[in-house]
Amino acid sequence: MPNLILPFEIKKDFPIFSKIMRGGNRLVYLDSGATSQKPRQVLDAERDFYELHNAAVHRGAHLLAEEANEAYEGARQVVADFINADLSELVFTKSATESLNALSYSFGNSKPGSRFFLEPGDRIVVSELEHHANLIPWQQLAKRTGAELVWFEVTPEGRLDQSKLEELINEKTKIVAITHQSNVLGTIVPLENIVARTHEVGAVFVLDACQSAPHFAIDVKALDIDFLAFSGHKALGPTGVGILWGRTQYLNEMEPFLTGGSMIESVTMTDSTWAQAPKKFEAGVPNMAQAIGLAAALNYLTKLGMENIANHERELTKYALTKFSELRAVTVIGPKDVVDRGAVISFTVDKIHPHDVGQVLDQYGIAVRTGHHCAWPLMKKLGLVGTTRASFYIYNDESDVDALVDAIAGAQKYFKV
Repeated sequence: MPNLILPFEIKKDFPIFSKIMRGGNRLVYLDSGATSQKPRQVLDAERDFYELHNAAVHRGAHLLAEEANEAYEGARQVVADFINADLSELVFTKSATESLNALSYSFGNSKPGSRFFLEPGDRIVVSELEHHANLIPWQQLAKRTGAELVWFEVTPEGRLDQSKLEELINEKTKIVAITHQSNVLGTIVPLENIVARTHEVGAVFVLDACQSAPHFAIDVKALDIDFLAFSGHKALGPTGVGILWGRTQYLNEMEPFLTGGSMIESVTMTDSTWAQAPKKFEAGVPNMAQAIGLAAALNYLTKLGMENIANHERELTKYALTKFSELRAVTVIGPKDVVDRGAVISFTVDKIHPHDVGQVLDQYGIAVRTGHHCAWPLMKKLGLVGTTRASFYIYNDESDVDALVDAIAGAQKYFKV
């Protein structure tokens, strides 16, 4: 089957790939797990808004305001279609981190009798795979409410251990918040049994889709989840825009975590009532141009085809794992095959600190991530101070993997190990 993703052609849409790096090298960008690069179509969409349509949405009756409203709400529809959601379920935030904090603060502000009210004896369930953004908000919510925080452990192979599923998600559980794909190990978590058990005990399920939504198709209805968060900047979109999706019924039952203009139904000097979702969660003038840029990014991905993207990344990861297996004194951390695995490879090099590996790779024009990857508990569980991480996307190909492998060998030669 021919590769339907052609990175050489795709790179022509990304101005940054014309940049010359240290030593006169080309840019080999292997840090999309942190943030993706942006195609010209996204840059043009933001520029077009500011140059021709800029006005505060949901506020004016003039032509520019009408055009801004149409563009902004059109962007909401694009995002909703991308994850197969209803329009009323889609909230724009400034980041996935804000989306997850919005949930935790809203739940924490719930009144007794609400399905989201927590008290001592209740339980929140997370996992050792979590990025800090999907751990600390729940950790802090547990401290504020007296709820118990428990977690799924990780196997030595980097998979989520579901052997204690019914014990962890018990009748006291109110919230289960799990990552879809690990930003460190690339592990894709099978969700079906976890979601089913969550609903069996009457809890709500929150999915961190930051590392999955940009890379393979997400259908919130098929997943049967209750809330989802992902960030625009990892999906070819701008920084400063994130997504919070939730079931309409739940969003309308929840308390807002930000208050101000545009999110109200009525206001007196002593009281206020809230608009229906999604406006209820979009206080103030939103990040309009960023939302429109995100819509352009998701249209770009949709045109390529999410299945094609997933297949391309799977084959590239398979190639990379094979090449890494041929390296001396290099260990891949996490799954060693491409079953339930995304295009992320974290590795260690014997006797060389990850930061030193990253600095040497930079001399070859190769951009990777080094350190704990905002996942300290996982690093401690694995007994590591950190790793070097290469994360692939639509603009990467086998030549990028070859350049990475050659540069790792160069680092070993430089440090004489």
